[in-house]
Formats: sequence, C-alpha cells, structure tokens
Amino acid sequence: MADLVAWIAQAEAEQTPAPVIAGIAHYQFVTIHPFYDGNGRTARALATLILYRQGYDLGRYYSLEEVYAEDLPVYYAALQTHPHANYYEGRADADLTEWLAYFVSGMAAVFQRVARQVQEQAGQASAPEPAALRQLDRRARVVLGLFSQRESVTAAEMARALGLAPRTVRDLIGGWLADGWLVLADPARKSRRYHLSAEYRHFIGGITAE
Repeated sequence: MADLVAWIAQAEAEQTPAPVIAGIAHYQFVTIHPFYDGNGRTARALATLILYRQGYDLGRYYSLEEVYAEDLPVYYAALQTHPHANYYEGRADADLTEWLAYFVSGMAAVFQRVARQVQEQAGQASAPEPAALRQLDRRARVVLGLFSQRESVTAAEMARALGLAPRTVRDLIGGWLADGWLVLADPARKSRRYHLSAEYRHFIGGITAE
C-alpha cells in the first residue's frame, strides 16, 4: 500500500492523465486487497477521489459505481487480467490495457449521459429551484422522486431505483439522514422504512405533509 500511495503521488506530479492514474489505482488496490471486506467499494471510492481532485466531478450526476452495477459480470471480467488472484503471483504486473480501456469507456459513458441531460435541458425556461432542492445531487433526486407514489420507501427500493448495491445505498442513507431531508420512519422495526422530512414533502405532489 505504501508503494501504491507513493506511485499515485509521483504519477500526479508527473501529470499522468487522471483517468489512467485512477484506473491503475483501482486495479492495484483490488489486487493488493488490504481489507477483509469492502476492497471493491474502497477501490472505486479511491478512483473517484483521484478523478475528483483532477477536476472530473462525476458523482453529482452519475457515479462509476452505477455504471458498473448495470453489468457486474462485465466489470468483474474486466478485472480478471491475470490467472492468479494473488498480488505476489504476477497479478500486480499484468497487462492492464483491456482493464484501462474498460475503465475509460465507463467514464465516457458517464460524460455522454451528462451531455445528453444538458442538451435536453438547454433552452428550457424554468423557475429557479428552491435552495433546499439545489443541494440535492442526482441520486438524492431519484430517491426523492420515489415518494411521488408512496409515503415511505425502504433501502432495497432505493437500491433498485439507483442501480446500486444495498450496502452502498445504506452509506448514502446515512448522509441523507444527517442532512435532514430523509427521516427514519420507525427505528424499532427490523425492516426500516424512510419518510421525507416535513420541509421536503411539499415538493412532492400527492403526498400529504405530516
């Protein structure tokens, strides 16, 4: 891990393209496999951080996590660049051309989706959004939209709507609860459901405020 951190710093100092650094860091982190669990999620978070620091702000619109979740078998196949899973059996020195091509194509897919959104919204006059809505990113807005047809939603329903793993969505929910727009409906129940806070209910048609 110390070598990986040092390599990332050196690559950034040498102005290696950020997508290349992020893709290699993602692969090598998974290869090193420093944790018992959560290595994949941490590798994707590391790649996103590297991109973000170089000006590639993907997370507010679409995340790499969502792109991979659309076809997990293809994602896992792209990571299989060497017959050995062990770092010390040659995997760390494998040819990463195919993996990097997959990684960069995932980034391209994200930006193409954002470009389509911008084109669709260009020239459409609309009233300024309330400040409370402006602070919500795309994933939060998708979840907000779920409340147009129901009073409460579960983490599993949010995961399906976002195309993300349940564990990833649970992490997002923690932040949304802290932000105050999402409220835990019944803490005592094992199957937890979530409500919108009273402040946000009036943004959704057909939902009665508490």
